[in-house]
Amino acid sequence: MNAYLLVETNLGVSLNELSQHSKVMLVFLRHFGCTFCREAMADLNRKILEIEASNTTLVLVHQTSDSYAREVLAIYDLDKMHRISDQHLELYHAMGLGKGNLRQLFGLKVWFRAFWAGIVKGHLIGTEKGDGWQMPGIFIIHKGKVLNSFVHEYASDRPDYVELASCNLQNA
Repeated sequence: MNAYLLVETNLGVSLNELSQHSKVMLVFLRHFGCTFCREAMADLNRKILEIEASNTTLVLVHQTSDSYAREVLAIYDLDKMHRISDQHLELYHAMGLGKGNLRQLFGLKVWFRAFWAGIVKGHLIGTEKGDGWQMPGIFIIHKGKVLNSFVHEYASDRPDYVELASCNLQNA
């Protein structure tokens, strides 16, 4: 069994145990001051019922203390979700998520999306809490196996969470 499956959420349940009963959508967030992290939390808030309807449990992985995360997640009504505090980025690295380069974090495409998400949509930018170079990603796990994933090419990528959650269990 992969060591990452033994990691427990704030509710005291391991990823392996959760994945035995339903699919797990493991969402690795960037730092909470990131415009795109804020946009992702707003998207997840809007899509949580559809995600759960596909027999998928949402687990948020963040880079801060659990108490700070709870405060931030409460703004998006996500504070009751399973979450994992990974301040040393061990789980991020175990899942193969690395650091972004200048193009991935500050390229022209990212600036255009930052303007749209930050200014037009109101997600703005806040204080960097965590590693601002860390890239996000999403993994769908069932019965201890990764069924689907979305690894961001750019910090500004906006995945379709419902489509990811609806992946087929036939190959599990």
